[in-house]
Amino acid sequence: MKILIEGLHKAFESRIRLGIMSALAVNDMLDFNSLKEYLDLTDGNLASHLKALEKENFIGVKKSFVGKKPNTKYFMTTEGVQAFDDHLKGLERLIKSQK
Repeated sequence: MKILIEGLHKAFESRIRLGIMSALAVNDMLDFNSLKEYLDLTDGNLASHLKALEKENFIGVKKSFVGKKPNTKYFMTTEGVQAFDDHLKGLERLIKSQK
């Protein structure tokens, strides 16, 4: 994906992806249902945004079972942490330049 303005990443243009990354930034790992409830999204909407972030290697996936039920958890990768941090710093620079 393209980097638009220095530090800003196109992957985080979507408020949903920004929300996913923000939630994962303050939690080591979150499961699908927690993210869905936290961001108030449908299964399909969340899944498509998670897939896009996973494709960028910004999030990782850990699949397991709780009893007989599948449980999918997500976490930020090292690359994701760096990209998100760069994005936030880019936003900060942009805001400061507007003053």
